[in-house]
Amino acid sequence: MVKADRNPASVTPLELVQAQDKEKAVEWKVSVASKEEQQSRAFFYGYVIAGLTFLIAAAVEGLIFTFGVFFKPLLVEFGWTRAMTSGAFSLFAIVQIPIFIIAGGLTDRFGSRQVLTACGFFMGLGYLLMSQTGALWQLYFFYGLVAIGVGLYWIPVVVMVPHWFVKRRSLMMGIIASGIGMGQLIYPPLANWLISNYSWRMSFVIVGGGSMGLIMLVAQFLKRNPQQIGQFPYGGSGAERANPVENSRIYSLGEAVRTRGFWLLGPVYFGWLYNLGTVLVHSVIHAIDIGMSPASAANILAIIGVTGIIGRIVFGRLADVMGMKPVLIFSFVLMSASFLWLTFAGEAWMVYSFAVIFGLSYGVFELLQSPILADLFGLSSLGTIMGVVHAFGSIGLMVGPTVAGHIFDVSGSYQVAFLICAIMAFVSLISVVFLPITRGRRVRTS
Repeated sequence: MVKADRNPASVTPLELVQAQDKEKAVEWKVSVASKEEQQSRAFFYGYVIAGLTFLIAAAVEGLIFTFGVFFKPLLVEFGWTRAMTSGAFSLFAIVQIPIFIIAGGLTDRFGSRQVLTACGFFMGLGYLLMSQTGALWQLYFFYGLVAIGVGLYWIPVVVMVPHWFVKRRSLMMGIIASGIGMGQLIYPPLANWLISNYSWRMSFVIVGGGSMGLIMLVAQFLKRNPQQIGQFPYGGSGAERANPVENSRIYSLGEAVRTRGFWLLGPVYFGWLYNLGTVLVHSVIHAIDIGMSPASAANILAIIGVTGIIGRIVFGRLADVMGMKPVLIFSFVLMSASFLWLTFAGEAWMVYSFAVIFGLSYGVFELLQSPILADLFGLSSLGTIMGVVHAFGSIGLMVGPTVAGHIFDVSGSYQVAFLICAIMAFVSLISVVFLPITRGRRVRTS
């Protein structure tokens, strides 16, 4: 403030500007403090966001995991080879590559609500049309529509957490990602029951139509960020609450591509999705091959879902306490060990043991990818950057199921396929070791 005893005529323009800036700063601090006090008394909508995205994750991932349940009925109905049938899942991964990139840009520009509404529409439409499958090309085309929906799903879900939570990011991602486990717990047994009591065609209609309505309805209640409704991110300082993007690393996609961390993420995503795709498509039919009933085999995916819920919540909390890197390293050690075990598993209890270990391990990177990318590159282009690295990982999702199916068609066994999965997990582990991630966020200095 300008001293009152000074002659106003002697006040320089610079001093006047400085005085006005100080007054604005005081007003801003008072405004922020007032809003913080109001938010402390109001219900934080971020918890609603977590609940809504939990439901969306359950519906989308549950649908994805039913592919392995429909695998056997499609083989019986049409007499296709395993490589031909699993090729639909590989095409699914190919379609996702550009969609992930598009979804990231759309999310950064328009927000999650619109993108997830489109996700529900395309996924539901694809499943409804799959009930009319009569030829291999139709299966590929209709599942390609499902791929468009899935490609529009994960980016807008995970980028919301860093915008709503400064503290407890890993824990909240664990809770949201546990919706994935819930979907895996419910959908495969439900699909198997529907197929047994009705038909695989009617089952596509029921699970697809129901999920379409749920996703599109829930998406309408999402908010882009706390500022949209006059709230602040949970657990941030005053400056972070006012503008969380400006107080984190700020990388564009072009800048991110020139960093070591970006290229180390590629092998992590590739190995992770290679293994996930192989399990999704081939674990159930492998269990049937060794003598398990279709209902018992479908329970493998349910077990992965249950243990995935536990793993995401527990490891999410550990990541907040211990840091993300050691937790992620441990998860890939578990994943590699689980596939080595499955390579020699010939009895039901051994396959169930694999499901427990794999379920605990695979969801860890799923819940940590958003906090890791926020730590490395900031929030301003988070959706776009995640879309690009996820697109690279989708190549693994494309290759894994087809390679495993071809190996079985040639050798009559999945042993070599599962051994390759163990190697993929180890490669991801090595890449994680060299990722430049920290426990907290860092501010980039020029």
